[in-house]
Amino acid sequence: MSDSRLADATHPSFARHETFAPRFGWLHKAYMEMKKSPDVFLAEDAPVRLGVGKNMVHSMRYWARAFKLAREYSGGQASSRAMLSYPTWEARWLLDEDGADPYLEETGSLWLLHWWLLSARPGAKSWAPSWYVAFHLAPFQRFTAQDMVQLIVRHVNLSFPDGPAEGSIARDVTCITQMYGPARRGSASNSPGSFEDLLAGPFRELGLLEHVGSASWAFTTGSRTSLPARIVAYACLDYAARNIRGAGSISLARLANEPGSPGRAFRIREPDVAAALEKVVSSFAQLQLVEAVGQRSLAFGVDPFDLAWDVLDRQYGDVRLRPGFPSREEWARQYPQLAESKQRELRRQDAVEPQLTLIEETA
Repeated sequence: MSDSRLADATHPSFARHETFAPRFGWLHKAYMEMKKSPDVFLAEDAPVRLGVGKNMVHSMRYWARAFKLAREYSGGQASSRAMLSYPTWEARWLLDEDGADPYLEETGSLWLLHWWLLSARPGAKSWAPSWYVAFHLAPFQRFTAQDMVQLIVRHVNLSFPDGPAEGSIARDVTCITQMYGPARRGSASNSPGSFEDLLAGPFRELGLLEHVGSASWAFTTGSRTSLPARIVAYACLDYAARNIRGAGSISLARLANEPGSPGRAFRIREPDVAAALEKVVSSFAQLQLVEAVGQRSLAFGVDPFDLAWDVLDRQYGDVRLRPGFPSREEWARQYPQLAESKQRELRRQDAVEPQLTLIEETA
């Protein structure tokens, strides 16, 4: 028996973070340096330019790509196999000095990055398969590290022809708990909630994981007071855009419960999704909540991808209307490698799908 959900949504990328969870300031620094030079992560003086140790350079490169703030493309020369890093338009929108939140001062920006880390669409799949399994495919709320490792190993074996060593997945699980879970009590410098703790792990502020006993973790649930309603609405429309072009609708049950959905990513339930959307729909004429046959749905009168960005941009004071801010088309002309990288990814996906079908038929 095979299960292609993980392969459909993610690249087989494991332990590329060098055991470092993303740290405060890394993404802004990576973006600013990528703008100057796409080979920044390959340069001998990268540790000096980025202000981190050598292993952290590899980690920064991974996180820039995983959060969809960078795309990688081989050098222009035919003989070059070096993968250069180019900043995406999303990175420009969020992290530039005149962007939405370059220093990630708003907790909503961390929620947004969390969504980008887990989200997937053709040509922009997730580079964090272990994270995808943990949030989207795990059937349990409470777990030990070994529970999560075994679950990820099972999904990887069902989804990819060749999986990594179990140790790589174990390092991913350790990174997940370090990234989202509070620091263990008794730590000398990273006591839970301390300034040093948040610098080392800003995503802990989201409160998605908690300790349960000495060796277990649990995903938290309930209302997310730090999660802006417009971020939820953006994620819902972004999720709908994967399968719908133009006007349409999607049920709140799907938005809350499907693997890959905002409800799974944010660990919120259908009433929480509905409450967030109710706060947003009155401000957008093309967006409404409808009910039919006892089921509530989010209806949109235009392409959900475009509407998602209207909602998100409003959250940050209409960044795209600021003087000199480039459109997606202008940014693509400045960095044509972004489109070329996307096309390569789509071609790889086209080549993989027949293989997955063959695996399923054989199983």
